[in-house]
Amino acid sequence: MLSLPLFAHSGGRSALTCEYRCGNACAHEAPNTSDNEYFGDVAKGVLSRRGAFKAGAVMAAAAGGFAALSGTAAAAVPALAASPGRPVPGTDFEPVAPNTQDALVVAKGHQQNVVIRWGDPVVGGAPKFDPAKQTAAAQAKQFGYNNDFVGLIENGRDRWLMVVNHEYTTEVQMFPAGTYDANNPTEEQVKIAWAAHGLSVVQVEKRRGGGLEAVSSRYNRRITLDTEFEVRGPAAGSKYLKTSADASGKRVRGTQNNCSGGVTPWGTVLSGEENFHQYFANSDKVTDPTTQARLKRYAIGTGTSTRKWERFDKRWDVAQEPNEPNRFGWVVEIDPNDPDSTPVKHTALGRFKHEAANVKIARDGRVVVYSGDDERFDYIYKFVSKGKYKPGTSSLARRHNSALLDEGTLYVAKFKGDSPAAEIDGTGKLPADGEFDGTGEWIALASGDKSFVDGFTAEEVYVFTRLAADKAGATKMDRPEDIEPNPVNGRIYAALTNNTDRGAAGKAGVDEVNPRNGNKNGHVLEWEEDHGDAASTKFSWRLLLVCGDPATADTYFGGFPKDQVSPISCPDNVAFDPYGNLWISTDGNTLGSNDGLFSVPVEGPERGHVKQFLTVPYGAETCGPVVTGDFVVVAVQHPGENGTPTAPTSHWPDGGNSLARPAVASVWRG
Repeated sequence: MLSLPLFAHSGGRSALTCEYRCGNACAHEAPNTSDNEYFGDVAKGVLSRRGAFKAGAVMAAAAGGFAALSGTAAAAVPALAASPGRPVPGTDFEPVAPNTQDALVVAKGHQQNVVIRWGDPVVGGAPKFDPAKQTAAAQAKQFGYNNDFVGLIENGRDRWLMVVNHEYTTEVQMFPAGTYDANNPTEEQVKIAWAAHGLSVVQVEKRRGGGLEAVSSRYNRRITLDTEFEVRGPAAGSKYLKTSADASGKRVRGTQNNCSGGVTPWGTVLSGEENFHQYFANSDKVTDPTTQARLKRYAIGTGTSTRKWERFDKRWDVAQEPNEPNRFGWVVEIDPNDPDSTPVKHTALGRFKHEAANVKIARDGRVVVYSGDDERFDYIYKFVSKGKYKPGTSSLARRHNSALLDEGTLYVAKFKGDSPAAEIDGTGKLPADGEFDGTGEWIALASGDKSFVDGFTAEEVYVFTRLAADKAGATKMDRPEDIEPNPVNGRIYAALTNNTDRGAAGKAGVDEVNPRNGNKNGHVLEWEEDHGDAASTKFSWRLLLVCGDPATADTYFGGFPKDQVSPISCPDNVAFDPYGNLWISTDGNTLGSNDGLFSVPVEGPERGHVKQFLTVPYGAETCGPVVTGDFVVVAVQHPGENGTPTAPTSHWPDGGNSLARPAVASVWRG
């Protein structure tokens, strides 16, 4: 068993989760050491916050583009006004109390089932799961480890293709006690981990009485670290992507650390490669100073890696293959309806630690993709295509619309507050106008082969996007994670999980969009593109939630009475139900309870009324969420990861003395 230091971790994560999920990112110096400017002063000529949002909402509704937004929920329906004391439709449930049970605890009056768990068969010929006899060949046919994003694509009446990301592996938890030596893993154990990464495509059907079940299908598919990907877009063939195994720079083996994602309007899935940095070794042995600086900005591993993969394939050894890390950190696209298709890495969307990628169609038909870089003090991005979207999900429409992601303009966000700097004091106290709010602009980084950043070629902007955004003066954020457009009101919502380094000595201080020092509980950002047009380069914003214990002075719940909300900490993924209510899953709750899934209306007198719908088992993280009018789907990641094989803290979902297994569950009223 690997001995892990007991230092303070981001949020409420265990040391084990920090080590294997993100390479102890929170224990190391944040890689963004740029000194780009901040804006805390009053912006002159800014629209009032209420006027800006009201005008944007009217224009967005007039544009009528919301039906083009695909997602995991049912077709959007008009938002319904709430009456005081009456729950908004979609949030009519009794909140679940905070707890630390080793169970999936759901709102009263609801039932649950496990749809699929780690090791369950996905493709034909998959053997029955046996952790004591596991092989790489078996794992490549079975459901992967640590499920994160879940997307559903309709495939008939009460039938969907479910796409699930497998973010990372925790080898010390995957093998029976005493069979895995973290300092000397076997080659087979390493190859099992390669096969446990990637994505799964599984057909699911609605069961009689509610809930989903996985079924055998010709569409079922596993994508792993051995699956070939096509590199497309302006950086395809770049000298920075070429390796000894791929002289073309256009073919990459595998995808890893796929965190969240999104279902496109044309019926494919975009998935973000996030914490890829931790898998590589020996970046400190690279002698070229320019290459070394680029590796450092992406926090590529020095010395020996945690998993020791470099012992079995030189591509994980940066000293031997300095370009291999550049082949990860992209948005990837898969086509679940074509199980023989080659997945794609889209370079036009930039390279960083993508939490997700979600699509909105602009008023003129161009495709807009939003993505956050999940790192302390990193940035929010969007891409606007050059070409226009063609409605439909046929194979022809899928090919056309996928190609739109290969040419367009990549932007990074710059935020400005509308309150005097003196009113943003780092305590979380609201400014005099009663909200954290302001305006912002999208700064163009590159378009096609043209760079807008001094000293960077377009090729360098796409491959080393973080450094280009530093130079452009983007706003440093508190770990921007999932970002999604609301299909009902047209606004964009982003989860900013936490940043305990905010305001620390030598680190960036507070600004109105990141208003708390030592921000351990995170916040939720809402913005409206000018005129409701996703292609606009201007926007107005406000914070919907400043998370934490409602009893403390540094929290805010959209103006809703704080004594009536559920405590919420460390927002991670966001989703929407058919009514346009926001649903938030958490990762790393600091308030002494298991992580969970929460609903929150974004309009009317119930705006900001946070209610906890479920909690996940002990040591687990809430991921994935899909919220429809009939059921909720949630991915339970790393249950019991705060224990050890010899002293387990979870036996979910099978109970008894069984090995804890990440799994996808469905919940329905009944």
